[in-house]
Amino acid sequence: MDYSLLVMLLKDLVILPFQEIKLELKDEISKRIIKVSNKKYNDRVLIVSPKVSNDDQSIDDLPKVGVVAYIKNKIELSNGNLRVTLRGEKRVKVILYKAFTNEILFSNFADIILPKFEPNGEEVIKRKLKDTLMNYISSSKSVSNSIVKTIEDNADLGFLTDAITSFLPLTLEKKQAYMMELNSEKRALSLIKDIKIEIQYNELEEKIDNNVEVRLTKEQESYYLKEKLKEIESSLDLIDSEESDIDKYYALLNNLHLASKTYNKLKNEIDKLKRISSSSPEYGVITNYLDIVLNLPWNNSSEEVLNVKTVINCLNKSHYGLDDVKKRIEDYINIKNINPDILNPVICLVGPPGVGKTTITKSIAEALNREFYKISVGGLNDASELIGNRRTYLGALPGKIMQGINKCGTNNPVILIDEVDKMVKDYKGDPASILLDVLDVNQNKSFIDNYIEEPFDLSHTLFILTANSIDTIPYTLYDRLEIINLNSYTVFEKVDIAKKYILPKIYEEFKMTKKLVMKDDTLIYLINNYTKEAGVRNLTRILKTLVTRVITSKKESLTITNEDIKKYLKDELYENKLASINTTGVVNGLAYTNYGGSVIRVEAAMYNGEEKVLTTGQLGDVLKESVEVASSFIKESDYVSSTSFYNRTIHIHLLEGSIKKEGPSCGVAITTAILSKLLDIKVSEEVAFTGEITLKGSILEVGGLKEKLIAAYNAGIKKVYIPEDNANDLLNIPKQIIDNLEIKLVNNYNVIYNDLFKENNVA
Repeated sequence: MDYSLLVMLLKDLVILPFQEIKLELKDEISKRIIKVSNKKYNDRVLIVSPKVSNDDQSIDDLPKVGVVAYIKNKIELSNGNLRVTLRGEKRVKVILYKAFTNEILFSNFADIILPKFEPNGEEVIKRKLKDTLMNYISSSKSVSNSIVKTIEDNADLGFLTDAITSFLPLTLEKKQAYMMELNSEKRALSLIKDIKIEIQYNELEEKIDNNVEVRLTKEQESYYLKEKLKEIESSLDLIDSEESDIDKYYALLNNLHLASKTYNKLKNEIDKLKRISSSSPEYGVITNYLDIVLNLPWNNSSEEVLNVKTVINCLNKSHYGLDDVKKRIEDYINIKNINPDILNPVICLVGPPGVGKTTITKSIAEALNREFYKISVGGLNDASELIGNRRTYLGALPGKIMQGINKCGTNNPVILIDEVDKMVKDYKGDPASILLDVLDVNQNKSFIDNYIEEPFDLSHTLFILTANSIDTIPYTLYDRLEIINLNSYTVFEKVDIAKKYILPKIYEEFKMTKKLVMKDDTLIYLINNYTKEAGVRNLTRILKTLVTRVITSKKESLTITNEDIKKYLKDELYENKLASINTTGVVNGLAYTNYGGSVIRVEAAMYNGEEKVLTTGQLGDVLKESVEVASSFIKESDYVSSTSFYNRTIHIHLLEGSIKKEGPSCGVAITTAILSKLLDIKVSEEVAFTGEITLKGSILEVGGLKEKLIAAYNAGIKKVYIPEDNANDLLNIPKQIIDNLEIKLVNNYNVIYNDLFKENNVA
């Protein structure tokens, strides 16, 4: 039988049999359809859901299946809209669409004859569909179980599939497909499949929700604590609450003028910081990294003073002598004024402790108006101390070089690398090889610290190194260094330093309005009897002690005499004179150590026994060989009888046995001590020797002559034998030393033998 009803097109909405929907109609066409259906068609209307949601579709494009809906109720709202409740009754087959008016469609339709199913098969499908639906409901906490009662009270498969379809959160296309499908068995099988998919979605969603919930709980707690901390800090005016850390990092980065690769690397680090939780351990690692790297002085330089007169005057005010260092700085400034882009020299100051290596470097920084930073590498054996650790290590930091640059706040400081001769090479690495990258002017423009990971220009930095001895400077570094020797001070130089530098600083430190009066002879007495050093470090300490004791004793006269020194420094007394020599086989040798020159006693003993040579006094291998050479030279010479060594043991000992001794320059002194013992002729305590001896008696050049002669003078030596090859070194010896020492140049031991032994030798 054919039926006729007005057609209501529901765009983006599907109604199924036995489903109720509520609509709020705004357009006049829909309102008119409801009104006419109420009057003429017993509150019935044909609902059709077009597949294409647009206004240009034709009648032929409309579906051939619709749903007859009952207008359950309607309410006219105050805003003019019409609220209606529609209930789907049955599917029908549309035979014809035609115009009711220009804007309203009319349709002819017929009932659909549904296929018959085998009862047992239908029951199995219904049971399977219900079980699957129950699994779906139980798989999600958010799904209502309101449909359960509905499907239990009805046994019709068609009703069951339509009720479940309207209940499930299916897409519009899916619901349209179910509405168009006339075979309820096919709808049921398809529903079973779709419900299982929904179950899988629910399980996955629940898993994700659980993970997100845990993460959110931690993040919310962290966020709450951070926000609370910010509020507290903001209340205390500790931070600007309106500016985040991320914004600060971006602002710092944009204010720097960096190479594009470095800029992009740091920007990526900030971007990464935005994406991770503040409670993540990586957050702290990145913030620490950015705090250091973004605050490095990439482009910040001190304005250097390049006026030669100003710089040299500044150095002269702070340091006595050290002319070689001052001249080198003067040359540097002159060249810098000609070519501002000239590479900085790498200077190494070599000299004993206390001569002013560290303090002159600090004064150079002040004179040039540069920042100063000191790095001590004495005993350093871990290369990472200089070049830093990778960020993957716990507690990683930049190396000492970049730490110094960071603390100075400029990229052109003066950096002192102290005690470079005392670095250690072992399984932890070779610090000297790392220093090559730092000091080499051709490489340090792109120095990369392991922590910073980006190239930093160190070519503007002035590096000055210090060492006590050239011999122990690592060979890999030595070739790159400009060596400047800082020699020991003479007693007269120490007097000038005490008067012009040490005492004025002590008076200023103690805020003394009245100054002590000390004559030069008194200062010489104090230096000779209370100090034993190449520099003035101990002299400064002694003078501080003296001034302190004088001003606290309320001494009436401010004039200090030798007797006053004995009174106030009686516990500081050090006898700097050598003991007299009263026996044979004892002579004075001159040595050069890391602490300056020194006079050392060489003793020779001889007794019957096995024919051999013994050595004591912590002699090194080279010094032991000098003993062997001296012994062989004497045996071959005609100075003594050829039987003098038969069945006799020679024992050579160098005093101050707790100190290790090394080097060939004691060969002449050892030869003289052995001959003195063999010939039984005493050598005066006012004579000293230095020089390397060969098997044929030649005397070779030695080092450290200035320090040795100063030590000889300070010890009261009157005559010194030195190698003739050292004649040019005498040009650098202070005039006071030359005037007060008899210096004799020799190239062969025969000269010494003739002076000391020939006339007295009756062998």
